[in-house]
Amino acid sequence: MTAPAHRGRHRAFAASLSGTALEYYDFAIYSSAAALVFGQIFFAESDPLDGVIKAFATYAVGFIARPVGGIVFGRLGDIIGRKRVLVYTLLLVGIATFLIGLLPGYATIGVAAPVMLVLLRFAQGVGVGGEWGGAVLLSAEFGDERRQGFWASAAQVGPPLGTLLANAVIAILALTMSDADFVAWGWRIAFLLSGVLVAFGLWIRAALEETPAFQAIAEKGERSEAPLTEVFTTQRRPLAAAILARIGPDVLYAMFAVFVLTYATQSLGLTRAEAVMAVLIGSAVQVPLIPYAGHLSDRFGRRAVYAAGAVGGGLWSLYFFTFAVDQPTLVVGTVVALIFHALMYGPQAAFITEQFDVRLRYTASSLAYTLAGLVGGAIAPLIFSAMLRPGASNLLIGGYIAAACGITLVGLALAKGGSGSRK
Repeated sequence: MTAPAHRGRHRAFAASLSGTALEYYDFAIYSSAAALVFGQIFFAESDPLDGVIKAFATYAVGFIARPVGGIVFGRLGDIIGRKRVLVYTLLLVGIATFLIGLLPGYATIGVAAPVMLVLLRFAQGVGVGGEWGGAVLLSAEFGDERRQGFWASAAQVGPPLGTLLANAVIAILALTMSDADFVAWGWRIAFLLSGVLVAFGLWIRAALEETPAFQAIAEKGERSEAPLTEVFTTQRRPLAAAILARIGPDVLYAMFAVFVLTYATQSLGLTRAEAVMAVLIGSAVQVPLIPYAGHLSDRFGRRAVYAAGAVGGGLWSLYFFTFAVDQPTLVVGTVVALIFHALMYGPQAAFITEQFDVRLRYTASSLAYTLAGLVGGAIAPLIFSAMLRPGASNLLIGGYIAAACGITLVGLALAKGGSGSRK
């Protein structure tokens, strides 16, 4: 391997990881705020649980918007290149998040507050929908073909790292100020920090070159002029496989990195700080484990590692809701669940991109990612909220997650290749 190739590979890995981490910081800050304060700030006329449900409805808007971003930016990424599109997505998410931090609440501007919140959340979702496919290709197309699972996992480390950073900020704010101050203005600090983080991300991405794979198809004149149409006419089975494979990890993550804050505070009676600490520890464990899971998929095959995570995540979720009664057991339950999530998430980027032709990868991968999020992560917190009603059994939540992991196994079975990889 030449020195320039070595440097390019590591720069791409860093740019992919840092970019997705910054964008998922923005997304995770919203998730945490939806669970903890948005019900009070933007839906002040509601009772507490109804306010949470409405806040998570705006959370779902971000997932609904993702296919729009996947279509728009995915198409651009296959036509004009990966690098330029990734700058646009980073700017879009960062600006929307910063503006949420400045948005007046319901008590100040009435119904305009939730309306503007929905619009900014939609913009966030469009940006994130276009980010993932490009970030994955950035590291994968610079990476060593024999270690695609590891190199492509750079973009996968971003979400838990962003979640870790977001919840660390929330935890610091919650621990250093009163509940009243946190609800009144403290949560806004986390959103305003996005401006600094996005500037850092843009600085890293500005130094990158276009990926070798895209340069090759551009030089040969093989770029698709209608990638969206080609995906739906020539890539239907791999698209279905990739979408189904993502359902389980999306739902599992929605519970143990997002809704667990609501579950812990409203069902278990824990404090905000105790709930956030469980997510912090689980996310910290995921950061090194995700690339290791990607490495394992290079050695044992994508499908084997991915399936182990799906089976473990489904069974653990059923068990978790029989014993999560205090903060230590909540931490254990969250960490174990996120370990199983990492076994799915680490190989996921390589697994999905390997299903599609190079000239259609940005569009197809983005569609798979965003459409799965729409039917997986978007509605999961709403379903969890309904299942948390008084008198309902918490085991219903475990059963729902287990069913989602079963759908993932169906997707793995549909995928091309005997192992789910190209080895």
